[in-house]
Amino acid sequence: HIELAKPVFHAGFLVKIKKVLETVCCSCGEIKLDDTNEAFKRALRMTDRKKRFNAVWKLCASKKECEGSSEDDDFMADADNNQEGRGKKKNSTHGGCGASQPTFRKKGLSLEMVERQTKDSEGGDLAGKGRVIAPGEVKQLFESISDDDAEAMGFSPDYSRPEWMVISILPVPPMAVRPSVHQEGLGRSEDDLTHKLMDILKANNTLKKNEQDGAPQQIIREFEALLQYQVATLMDNDLAGVPQSLQKSRRPIKSIRARLKGKEGRLRGNLMGKRVDFSARTVITGDPNLSIDQVGVPRSIAKNMTFPEKVTPFNIEVLTKTVENGPNEHPGAKFVIRDNGDRIDLRHARAGAIALQVGYIVERHMRDDDVVIFNRQPSLHKMSMMGHRVKVMPYSTFRLNLSVTTPYNADFDGDEMNLHLPQSYETAAEIVELCIVPKQIVSPQKNAPVMGIVQDTLCGVRKFTKRDTFLDMDIMMNLLMWVPDWDGTLPTPCIIKPIPLWTGKQAMSLIIPNINLTAYHAAHPDKEVGDNSPGDTKVLIEHGELVMGILCKKTVGSSAGGGIIHTAVMEHGPETAKKFFNAAQRVVNYWLLHRGFSIGIGDTIADARSMTDINNTIQQAKTQVSEIIAMAQQGRLEAQPGMTIRQSFEAKVNHELNNARDKAGKAAQDSLPSFNNVKQMVVAGSKGSYINISQMTACVGQQNVEGRRIPYGFQYRTLPHFVKDDHSPEARGFVENSYLRGLTPQEFFFHAMGGREGLIDTAVKTAETGYIQRRLVKALEDVMVKYDGTVRNAQGDVVQFCYGEDGM
Repeated sequence: HIELAKPVFHAGFLVKIKKVLETVCCSCGEIKLDDTNEAFKRALRMTDRKKRFNAVWKLCASKKECEGSSEDDDFMADADNNQEGRGKKKNSTHGGCGASQPTFRKKGLSLEMVERQTKDSEGGDLAGKGRVIAPGEVKQLFESISDDDAEAMGFSPDYSRPEWMVISILPVPPMAVRPSVHQEGLGRSEDDLTHKLMDILKANNTLKKNEQDGAPQQIIREFEALLQYQVATLMDNDLAGVPQSLQKSRRPIKSIRARLKGKEGRLRGNLMGKRVDFSARTVITGDPNLSIDQVGVPRSIAKNMTFPEKVTPFNIEVLTKTVENGPNEHPGAKFVIRDNGDRIDLRHARAGAIALQVGYIVERHMRDDDVVIFNRQPSLHKMSMMGHRVKVMPYSTFRLNLSVTTPYNADFDGDEMNLHLPQSYETAAEIVELCIVPKQIVSPQKNAPVMGIVQDTLCGVRKFTKRDTFLDMDIMMNLLMWVPDWDGTLPTPCIIKPIPLWTGKQAMSLIIPNINLTAYHAAHPDKEVGDNSPGDTKVLIEHGELVMGILCKKTVGSSAGGGIIHTAVMEHGPETAKKFFNAAQRVVNYWLLHRGFSIGIGDTIADARSMTDINNTIQQAKTQVSEIIAMAQQGRLEAQPGMTIRQSFEAKVNHELNNARDKAGKAAQDSLPSFNNVKQMVVAGSKGSYINISQMTACVGQQNVEGRRIPYGFQYRTLPHFVKDDHSPEARGFVENSYLRGLTPQEFFFHAMGGREGLIDTAVKTAETGYIQRRLVKALEDVMVKYDGTVRNAQGDVVQFCYGEDGM
């Protein structure tokens, strides 16, 4: 520790010190208030010390003398109106001294005391001249406060005496808190805190020397202020109104407070969350040929991550081979730990020098079928961290099955993911039993699958299961080779002459697990009842045989509750569902590769008749809007219920324009044939929507900002390219062109305005929900279901007698 030449204020308690000074008498150290004051008695009954302190301070701060005299006892009038109450005060047991009380003000790191002056001719207080109070004086005054008064103010005499807010001995943190850095050829550089402590010592010694030499009071005061500044900025270098303490390099010094607070601080950055060993991170790539519970790991990562495996009579041969391979050849090992605890680094060991014995531990490379935890941030639900089996592969990215991207919310535009290799068999067993991907297919959150068939496979499975999809012998033979547990028998072809042909439904039936299911295609008409389905939109599966129906997102998609995947998990378990995922992807992708699927600009062009219809629809809408504008200008427009005329006008215009967009879009959709490639994707549910089709083909539609048409940014117009007071659709953000035809500069600008709002909205929402989630997690981190079925917190208080009141 450092013994300071003069006491200094603790910068963090400066406001508290000022409040205590305003609460107690500056000459006798008693609380300014009398014990008989009713408001004071009420304050003393508060159990929360912080609230009690503030209540007592509020009552005392306005007191102008110790005990207060009856004329300026404003609040006594509220608490105690009778004259006896006032009289009692004079001969109370309080023992105050009746001295006049100064006011205090905070100035930087010092406190000023202003003596109250006599009243001037107008009856107001004359402004007194302030004098800086020395921390030593404050310490002396606080020491004179009795234990009872300290308790009354909310301090604890045993744990927090008021004078402890003034520092006379400064503790020095150990070197572990402020390590010095040794740099090659540059000597060593000390930590910020060490520099700061050196500055404090310098200021302290200078102050001592000046005091001993009998320097003038003014100089001593300046050195006191310097010492106060150095001690304050050691603890907190971001004090309001105090200049920051800088290093030689003009960089602000990192104070103790800065090390502890906030996201990067000691608590949140190093204790609540920390970096770990045995983890890897790299870019992810999709690979439909991996199983859903596998993850492709680059060989370079597999050679770098190790698992401590104990040598037994059963694995000694395999482990001997890995030790021989060494650290640079996969599958090898990096370390051997003898049973006496010696750790041998295989980088430096001679080949064949180590003879393994039972009981040794070999830190071997990660290898195929090791279980790992795979994670993508932000981890918002438990499916953001799942168990996978390793498949070591060439090249430098993690490979991931397409169907697992949904729960991770991952895509392959540069996303990175984290992998954690567990370090014991117990941990690996927990991952296999609790976290492995197949066990997460159905989420308990919504009792429906969180994974499904996506992208190419989903688009392909719709084409594959159509009535008119036929497979000839060679394709069928090849497809059978992709079916995982094919029994080796060729199904009877559905057409025998002139050549044998199989349907896609037959091939699909080899993959579908043994379930019974009735479901409907997304395009199933509501009017259609009964067993016959002319459009093949009713899906019927009997004992794993696809009898009729086209599969689409509703039956095999990622949120298809009651679809094939959900039924398979419920009736046969996660492994069966996993097999279906893998087989469907392999078979359908192989077939789609041969069948082909692509999109060209031609898929966005409607035929001439439809284009005429679309143009007519938009022209009609514009005419309608012109009429509405004319009605509004002539005062013929009636206000709708609960709206002003202006609001009614906007509502009518919006209704017309949205109607036009929808009609134009409908015309565009109807004109596209069923073999249109964009339409095929929309029907299958793999990508795109009908709105996309209508915007590409017919018309982009009205652009909105804050839920209204584009507002007037200039005087009475949206852009200087329109006349003033123009309420027409095109002047207020209606885009009548399609993306295919291209937007005019004005339309493009309005479109950008709408798009910009969307981006800002997304960014703001992400930050807000993230912060809300953090607060919730922090508040609920100790609430858990205990073994007796009750929900309790860390103190053992019962939150619920049964989780969710139903125990589900």
